[in-house]
Amino acid sequence: MAAPPETMEKIMPKWMSWMKELQDNGYLKAGRPLERSGKLVTGKSRTVTDGPHVESKDLIGGFVIIEANDMNHAIEISHGCPALDNDGCVEIRPVMKLDM
Repeated sequence: MAAPPETMEKIMPKWMSWMKELQDNGYLKAGRPLERSGKLVTGKSRTVTDGPHVESKDLIGGFVIIEANDMNHAIEISHGCPALDNDGCVEIRPVMKLDM
C-alpha cells in the first residue's frame, strides 16, 4: 500500500538527498523505484500471470546498484538509506560475476 501524500512529502527529500550523496561519491550505478504492477513468467510453459511476482511478506519497493569496495563498505553505505528510518530493511547482495 502506498504511503499517504503527507508521509511521502517527508520521505522523498531524504531519498533524493541520499541518492545524490551516492551519486556525488561515485557509488551509484543504477537505481529506481519499482512500479506496483508487472507480470510473472513461470515454468517450461512460460505461463504469464499478473504480479505480485513472488510470495513474500516483504515488499520490494525498488533497487539501487552501488559500487563498493567490499561487503563491509556496502554495509556502511547502506546506513544512510531512508528506508531504515521507518523500520525498513536493506538487502545487500553482490552481483555475481560471470565468465562469458
